[in-house]
Amino acid sequence: MEEKRKPDWLKIKRLESEDFIEIRKILKENKINTVCEEARCPNIFECWNSKSVTFLILGDVCTRGCGFCSVKKGFPDPPSNQDSERVASAVSALGLNYAVITSVTRDDLEDGGASIFADTVVRIKELSPETKVEVLIPDFKGRKDSFIILASSKPDIVSHNIEVPKRLYRKIGREESQYYTSLDLLSWFSNMGFLTKSSIMVGIGEKPEDILETFCDISSTGCEILTIGQYLTPSKNLLPVERFYRPEEFEELKKIALKFGFRNVHSGPLVRSSYKAGVLV
Repeated sequence: MEEKRKPDWLKIKRLESEDFIEIRKILKENKINTVCEEARCPNIFECWNSKSVTFLILGDVCTRGCGFCSVKKGFPDPPSNQDSERVASAVSALGLNYAVITSVTRDDLEDGGASIFADTVVRIKELSPETKVEVLIPDFKGRKDSFIILASSKPDIVSHNIEVPKRLYRKIGREESQYYTSLDLLSWFSNMGFLTKSSIMVGIGEKPEDILETFCDISSTGCEILTIGQYLTPSKNLLPVERFYRPEEFEELKKIALKFGFRNVHSGPLVRSSYKAGVLV
């Protein structure tokens, strides 16, 4: 399929402020990865210029091969036991009021990396007690023991992305069963009293009825926060964009999603799961 030309509303302002430069310096000094860079997020300039960062732990190589993601795939090295300390130090140095911690998927680890997530949350809270911490987690293969490990660290928000409607899971390189694993994860954390959040992207071949079904499924888990954004092809080797939604269509999707009972919905062409995360809490 021929690559579609991006519309004007997806053009990005590339401006590096003092905050942007400071963040890049501290991340480099602490040898910290970010999903902002690894996933080629279009909002990196806006977010870093406003001192908003999504930290990537457990390395930069993912054990899964989703067809929409630019993060490297393969066989990762053992995770660093310094991840937690490095991220906590960076959060403190930057004076962040809100920190988002995410990771590549590590199916090679017995607990999927849950213990390192938990340790990172604890260390951030020790150095920066006033900082709210959101964890954007993989599905941990649905293992409840991993959920319990993470829950013990008491993050402020637990986020897990559904990504696309169930019908498109095979298209993006996932099994349909993983859709239900993700719903079960959101339900588990919601039932445990955690504020939960999820995200979907559009423009990858979904139909209106697919979106409605996904809204219904996510809301049924008790998830309170939803983000909706435009899928953008990170490289020519990944799935192409099938349709660009107009800004007014994202406003309509927000109105529809709110009718399903979500407390907050952030919907827009450049919205990503961690975009302006602190604003929605």
